[in-house]
Amino acid sequence: MTDNTPGMKDVAAVAGVSIGTVSNVLNRPQLVSEATRLRVQAAIVELGFVRNETARQLRAGHSRTIAYVVMDAANPFFNDVARGVEEEARAEGMVVYLCNSNQDGSREREYLERLREQRVQGVLITPIDPVGERLAEMPGRGMPVVLVDCQSADESQCSVAVDDVLGGELAMTHLLETGHERIAFVGGPMTVQQVRDRHEGARQATLAVDRPVELVRMETEALTVAEGRRAGERLVGLPAERRPTAAFCANDLLALGLLQVMTRQGLSVPKDLAVVGYDDIEFAEAAAVPLTSVRQPRELLGRTAARLLLEEASGEASHKHQQVRFRPELVVRASTRIHRP
Repeated sequence: MTDNTPGMKDVAAVAGVSIGTVSNVLNRPQLVSEATRLRVQAAIVELGFVRNETARQLRAGHSRTIAYVVMDAANPFFNDVARGVEEEARAEGMVVYLCNSNQDGSREREYLERLREQRVQGVLITPIDPVGERLAEMPGRGMPVVLVDCQSADESQCSVAVDDVLGGELAMTHLLETGHERIAFVGGPMTVQQVRDRHEGARQATLAVDRPVELVRMETEALTVAEGRRAGERLVGLPAERRPTAAFCANDLLALGLLQVMTRQGLSVPKDLAVVGYDDIEFAEAAAVPLTSVRQPRELLGRTAARLLLEEASGEASHKHQQVRFRPELVVRASTRIHRP
């Protein structure tokens, strides 16, 4: 099939100028007289010419794009973070590629390789494994990387995260203060750093009280509503004397799945089971029983991470790797209350 798309050669012929002059009008208009510039612009409009930005970027050795590799595009938390990334990038004339690893390590590695081939200026990533080999080698290949919602293990790269250990402490302390003594931690897989940190915060909170507390770990295969429902079915299936009276879920999607099971079984939240989530996505407040949750500054995470990435990608000598960590906030709603045995 013949490609009839007009090119710079066609514009030059119609305008009666050289291809170099057309290039100058597109890239360095200050070098061209006004009369010539207007003639070339008229030819562009007449032909419907659209510049080949991809070819220009390849000649320059990089593109006007960055990428954000999210762990789960179905999670509204990452959509909110991506919105912050996009706003910061757009202000700098950049375009953002959004890639979904779907909590799949091989898929994440494939995206990282493809993005390097696309010569994006840099990659933002909420990684499955923050110390993975492919991720670690990206900066050495000239590809800046900033970790998002994940703390860097050292100072060799930028990261923007929330103090998830503190977040776990806030959630668990709230449940302990409302009288619960058998509490489930619902989350997984434990290979995910955020899950480990939130569990560790919960564990530390149980050690800080002067009464016996049982922390029951219920590991899930993913951080999804479906896995929350499965965890809820396991909880409901426990004998009454062994059933936790509260659950701290590693994210809001798990908590919402848990709430669904409680409702289907005719059980009351928080009377039969108090529930705390994590992230404070929009659906948390809108749930049938408004969900107590640990709030993260979602859009601020994205804006901050994008700003650090663009600074590093610019090659400024003054850029220093930063590990930014925000403080979470507990938002108490109807899914928890004072517990009276």
